Amino acid sequence: MNISENLKELKKELPDNVSLVAVTKTKPIGDIMEAYNAGHRVFGENKVQEMESKWQEMPKDIEWHMIGHVQRNKVKYMAPFVSLIHAVDSLRLLREINKEARKNDRVINCLLQIKIAEEDSKFGMDKTEALQLLDSNDFKKFENIKIIGLMGMATFTDDEKQVSNEFRSLKTLFDSIKEKHNMPVLSMGMSGDYKLAIKNGSNMVRVGSAIFGERG
Repeated sequence: MNISENLKELKKELPDNVSLVAVTKTKPIGDIMEAYNAGHRVFGENKVQEMESKWQEMPKDIEWHMIGHVQRNKVKYMAPFVSLIHAVDSLRLLREINKEARKNDRVINCLLQIKIAEEDSKFGMDKTEALQLLDSNDFKKFENIKIIGLMGMATFTDDEKQVSNEFRSLKTLFDSIKEKHNMPVLSMGMSGDYKLAIKNGSNMVRVGSAIFGERG
């Protein structure tokens, strides 16, 4: 299995406006370096400590994205280096990110995670909560974070119509607030559904198994 070939094929089929986060969770550094040597620089992890240890060992021009659910007590480990935190789902988490970013003299980019799936297991805010947060005085005081977009995960189902509807509902919300809040990024779509996500307006996809093979 050739990681660099997989990457090349995948990038060929992505529209120019869609950025690719190569999901490297559980993957060894050798595999990630193969993607790095093929020219890719944006990698996503879903566990803070695993991401931190890879950051320590790997070239420093990599953009690390935290794509998993974030516990507040783990923010300090990634605050010195993380490029984008995808799954911000509460004001309390934002407050912690802002605090740790300030300690590191950084502004950390974040995406608000919106719950679009029907499954109870998915994290995220509902649309009303997100709008209230963006307009809140608390949020306006944060100087060390920048919300640059929205993220959502569709229901894990073979029903493409349902998945499309979920993606479309997030795109509608995104379109209604992106100008006001200066948000360029809509992160939707993973290995199983990224093509549908792109059709429904995603401009950032998170793909792992299509590049690195199934998780072993």
